[in-house]
Amino acid sequence: MKNVTLIATGGTIASSTDTSAGAVNAGLTGEALMQSLHDPLVGITVTVENFKASGSYALDLATIHALCKRIDVVLADPKVDGVVVTHGTDTMEESAFLAWLLVQSDKPVVFTGAQRHAGQPDTDGPRNIYDAICTAACADMVGVGPVILFEGDIHGARYVTKAHTSRVDTFRSVGQGKLGEIDHGTLHIYARPAFERRILAPANLDPDVELIALGVGTTPRLMGLAVQAGASGIILSAFGRGNAPKGFAAEAENAIARGCPVIAASRCHEGRTRAVYGKDSGGVTLERSGAVLAGDLSAIKARLLLSALLGAGFSGAKLTEVFQAYT
Repeated sequence: MKNVTLIATGGTIASSTDTSAGAVNAGLTGEALMQSLHDPLVGITVTVENFKASGSYALDLATIHALCKRIDVVLADPKVDGVVVTHGTDTMEESAFLAWLLVQSDKPVVFTGAQRHAGQPDTDGPRNIYDAICTAACADMVGVGPVILFEGDIHGARYVTKAHTSRVDTFRSVGQGKLGEIDHGTLHIYARPAFERRILAPANLDPDVELIALGVGTTPRLMGLAVQAGASGIILSAFGRGNAPKGFAAEAENAIARGCPVIAASRCHEGRTRAVYGKDSGGVTLERSGAVLAGDLSAIKARLLLSALLGAGFSGAKLTEVFQAYT
């Protein structure tokens, strides 16, 4: 008999229409989610923990840090084979990536949820939960690292992203592809992550790393204001290979001089950053100002990595060295 723990955190999968509020709100317990399953779980015992009932758009870094710690506590029990986390889709990729960074155990950690809330007759939640539990119970998932399972597809946490606002097959690993799939309870793994997990144990996740999206003609005004307001780090969602509009290199140099690291990620969905273009403020100029290019990490995930590294006490040249080891 396999033993899986389901940790419920809310989200669409745990939501229904709240007529008094005129909105859809989370509130269903993990026990209620388990009762919604259409098929019996053969050879698997499930223990339920209710961690938090919230839309994932309302979560913060401290809550996800606590979730990752709780996952490790659960998996430290030799009787537990894996964990399923039910979670809202809006920020699921971020929580899964943090689990990829922080969870110490190699046992399966499977995030899942729903795009159609529990009050809809065609909700996708019960099937996703069933598939996730079967996946978490499978020994072939040991060592794969945290994943997202949705609509039968299994995606590694490092590259997966929510690609569609409402479709039930919303999650994609753009440019990388899924790791496998589950078909009526049978797991098929086609690939394993080539990128080795480097586990961090930060005291906290620094909440003051700001993410700034760039567009044509964007000024560095918000970046300067963020630094003045006490930002501990800046992530730029930059163009192409890691280029920015005029003025950003000078503002990056100012920020770094004040002890605020600057990371430039690409807003493109595929490919890597590389210092190719000069002048004001191409990737070459940004690097010369002290900014760090994010490789193939998205801006969203670069922010989480920087938050974890700052929370672990890294700074200066060592921070840059460790950050680049993840890219």
